[in-house]
Amino acid sequence: MSPLISLTWHDHVTGRAGYLVVDRLVRGVSSGGLRMREGCSLDEVTGLARGMTMKEALHYNDDPAARYIPLGGAKGGIDCDPRDPAAYGILVRYLRAVRPYIETVWTMGEDLGLTQDVVDKAAAEAGLVSTVQAIHPLLDDEAAARRRLADAFAVQVDGIGLDELAGGCGVAESALTALDRAGVPYGGTRVAVQGLGTMGGATARFLSRAGLKVVAVADVKGTIACPAGLDVEALLAARDAFGTVDRAALRPGDRELPGEAWLSVDAEILVPAAVSYAIDTANQARITARWIVEAANMPVLPEAEELLAARGITVLPDVVVNSGTNAWWWWTLFGDIGPDADEAFAHTRRSMRALTELTLQRAEAAGTTPRAAAHAIAADRLPLIAERFGHYR
Repeated sequence: MSPLISLTWHDHVTGRAGYLVVDRLVRGVSSGGLRMREGCSLDEVTGLARGMTMKEALHYNDDPAARYIPLGGAKGGIDCDPRDPAAYGILVRYLRAVRPYIETVWTMGEDLGLTQDVVDKAAAEAGLVSTVQAIHPLLDDEAAARRRLADAFAVQVDGIGLDELAGGCGVAESALTALDRAGVPYGGTRVAVQGLGTMGGATARFLSRAGLKVVAVADVKGTIACPAGLDVEALLAARDAFGTVDRAALRPGDRELPGEAWLSVDAEILVPAAVSYAIDTANQARITARWIVEAANMPVLPEAEELLAARGITVLPDVVVNSGTNAWWWWTLFGDIGPDADEAFAHTRRSMRALTELTLQRAEAAGTTPRAAAHAIAADRLPLIAERFGHYR
């Protein structure tokens, strides 16, 4: 199925390319973040937009008390290293170019390579009221909803914003659900995380606080490992804006290893939480973990997943695992939850556990992978959404 809207933009100053793909509209609106990375392509953004459609569908239910009704899926991307001195100017010009879509059909926020504060600053410079203003006509009380979301973004828990933590809470809960189904105790279960940015950092915190042992984290400088367990909070405190850890914060027992070493460390769980396409047919052979929990979007290539499944390694798919980030925005904006950390975590845990459990149950019953099961659940729900709301309105 082709996306509803697919466009390519070229920056008139640098020649850099940007993309916007709207896969589907529900009630006239779509949802999906904007990423910035060197090598970002239209095919990548198209796949991500389709993934957003599925994530939204997976959170659809007919609960009459639910205020958040899932939207369509979309995604934006800019082919540029976010560390490039020209990156911010490119971001502002991109937002100016796609401003009509943000104003009418595309609600967006941070994704790989960008933080929400940078996106918000650039959006204001581009003349936008909000990066989610397309959804404002669907709100009962726009002023109250915007204030509620702003208040939620102002909440911090032990130095990390609630907007970051909500997604990591969802990823962690998916992993913990898999452990519970397998009867594996949390204590002593080892985890390796690729990427200590927004999603990876929050996931590492929640898993560590649940009693799991984070034995390796990877960033652009390489892998930091300690078989006895890393000091997650110290590493989080030593990150820069891009999730790179200051090596001065390492303890004497922490080892610095090559970048891909996180794949082969002794761990039961791997959490790819950085770039897409991180695990391919070649490097998958190095993995001995029992579970791969996709905190990033599309980190495992399909061909690699087939090989992993044949070796008994389970991939918990991104469309389930990291969908809590997007859902938290809308639960908050629509008023299913307030701007409170405890309430947000409780709602996220309950929702993500139910969705992960449903996915794993269906995979087991059908003899398929969790990804195939998640796609099947979304395929069941998309016609119901279209019947209720139509394809475009």
